[in-house]
Parts: sequence; C-alpha cells; structure tokens
Amino acid sequence: MKKEGCPYCNQGEALAKFGVLAFETEKSLVIVFKDQSHKGRAIVAFKDDHVAEIQDLSDADRDAFMKDVSDVAKAIQKAYNPDRINYGAYGDTLGHLHFHICPKYKDGFEWGGTFQMNTGNYASDEEINEVIKNLKANFRK
Repeated sequence: MKKEGCPYCNQGEALAKFGVLAFETEKSLVIVFKDQSHKGRAIVAFKDDHVAEIQDLSDADRDAFMKDVSDVAKAIQKAYNPDRINYGAYGDTLGHLHFHICPKYKDGFEWGGTFQMNTGNYASDEEINEVIKNLKANFRK
C-alpha cells in the first residue's frame, strides 16, 4: 500500500526536493541524491509498498531489494572508485525502507566519520544527469 505524502511512494514534488529518479528495478527505485558532497551518492528505496522495516519484507523481496542495494554500490564503485562505501538506513521520520549509498574517499570530505544527511551541496542538473548516466552504464555490468 502506498502512503500519502511519502516521497518514495508518490515521487513528484516531494521526491524532487532531495533527489532525482535515475531508474527502477523490479523491487527498487534508484535515486540520485541532489546533495553530491560525496560524488555518486544515491538512494535505493523499496518500490512496491510503503514498508518501514526490512524484516517486514518476504524473504524473496528482501533478497531482491538487497541485491539492488549491492548492485547500485557496485555501479558507484565502478564509476567513481571510492575508497569505501557507507550505507545508511535511517527512517525515524519518513518510515519508508530505503538505503543511502554514500561513497567516501580517503582524506576527503567526512572521511573517518558518519556522513551528514544533507550538507546543502546541491549538484547542478548537468552533474545529476552525469551521475545518472554513470550509474546506468555500470549497473549490473
């Protein structure tokens, strides 16, 4: 079931405030986060229903969703060659299952610490389109 007002369920203006839909898989929305303080940062959100917790998914849905998370991380690794990839699954206020996939670079911004949710470093439309192109080109390759 979709939830009214949820940016992942309804997309549109609510999603456009922080992200751009790059593409969809069978179980996930792959979104480029507009704050690109970590080049290549993306979000993978569960697509079918407004599910809050990973343990609420069936085994098959969980496995497919986590494969998408892993495959997006692989695409980021291929496209941007980060030293590490950090994952965040925060949902205290939104309550829709999603993972932030945040590439980190040694001696770079926030290396050695937790990434900020939003630094205000918004990429241009051109930069967002470049990230989308790179993720698509490296997804499941």
